[in-house]
Amino acid sequence: MSDHRQKALEYIQGHKIQSLEKMKEIISIPSVSTDPERAGDIKKAAEWLKRELISLGMTRVEIYPTPRHPIVYAENLSAGKDKPTALIYGHYDVQPEDPIEEWNSDPFTPTQVGEDLFARGATDMKGQIIATFSAIEAIQNTGELPVNVKFLIEGEEEIGGSHLEGFIKDHKEMLACDFFLNPDTGMQAPDLPTITYALRGIAYFELRVQGPKQDMHSGTFGGAIHNPAQVMADLLSGLHDDKGRVTLKGFYDKVLPLSKQEREELSKLPIDEEFYLEQGGVKALWGEEGYSALERTGARPTLEINGLYSGFIGEGQKTVLPAYAMAKVSCRLVPNQDPVEVYEQFTEYLEENAPETVTWELTQMSKEFPSISDRNSKWVQAYVEAAKSAWGKAPIFKREGGSVPVVVHVQHELGVDSVNIGFGLPSDNMHGPNEKIHLPTFYKGIEALVHFFFNLTQ
Repeated sequence: MSDHRQKALEYIQGHKIQSLEKMKEIISIPSVSTDPERAGDIKKAAEWLKRELISLGMTRVEIYPTPRHPIVYAENLSAGKDKPTALIYGHYDVQPEDPIEEWNSDPFTPTQVGEDLFARGATDMKGQIIATFSAIEAIQNTGELPVNVKFLIEGEEEIGGSHLEGFIKDHKEMLACDFFLNPDTGMQAPDLPTITYALRGIAYFELRVQGPKQDMHSGTFGGAIHNPAQVMADLLSGLHDDKGRVTLKGFYDKVLPLSKQEREELSKLPIDEEFYLEQGGVKALWGEEGYSALERTGARPTLEINGLYSGFIGEGQKTVLPAYAMAKVSCRLVPNQDPVEVYEQFTEYLEENAPETVTWELTQMSKEFPSISDRNSKWVQAYVEAAKSAWGKAPIFKREGGSVPVVVHVQHELGVDSVNIGFGLPSDNMHGPNEKIHLPTFYKGIEALVHFFFNLTQ
């Protein structure tokens, strides 16, 4: 082990409190990207990142405005042209804190309980950003960077990253790199370092079914005017068959099947049905017939109803025949599915199944392609060795059920592969109440990143 590497690792151990305090600072900013009233907090978070990146020794730091939320870019290319360049991703925006009543502490007041730090954004993904900052800081303060680094940190990931793709297209030269480091995935357990080699894409829709011109009296008009809430229920119930398969025509035609080797590897992961039962608090599981729960949540496409609204939903009663019904629907996609084609398939389904008694409108709110990475690339293998050094064991490879749109954009526009890692755990309640990050895993992740950056030049 080089003297510089050893000093950087020792620096981490001596600066854990500082890393924790920095994480608390950024987490305390309620940068909820979907809420227009939090626009000031979004700007505050971007400015905080700019200051930290400057103090981190980045030689160029800029905030780029977009039509909605700004993008933060930074670089330090002092390692030289003969050294590899890493483009490091992050997003500083977070999900809304709702339902607030289910939190045990204030969502934006970081609260430590035992080994966990609770707050919105702790694991998704401000904690991951601070882990990369802390690793770079440890290396910078004990010597020179062994590689060139660039940071690309956006503020719209939780709302589909609508302006990031265009930004990458317009700044290809500035963002040019040898590989993309995406620390926005996670680990299966504190002692199981994980590399995610496939990410699902997403097609997100809003479906609106319109009935009468206004809410009507259900006693006077019920039975004569088709209730749009009933129509919506019928349409949504028909989107799956009795084997748990999505019924959209052509939905599975381009799905890249799992190889026998992949299924064998996935079966070895320490995630069984009991895990999903316990985490979900449900009596039984459901899903596509012929696949394990782990395969269904990471390697198979799905369609989920994310929200419903129609008529009177307040306390008490109101006998109303609603004017319209609205549903939010998302499809998680796997290689080689196309979100635009899924929109066309959904449209065809509605044309064939919606009754003439109503009108309907389907809006595609976001569309992101799935991705798959080379598990044998030199960049991935550098992290394999880093994980061995930090945890004493090789990482496991898995497919991720969620979506990280930037990975696809970088692959398409910059032509480089990704290393998808992270230090969040399945029990961290990402997007839910009482989101948290496991601090021992967070600190171990910083250590792994230090090893990773040094390994890149070996």
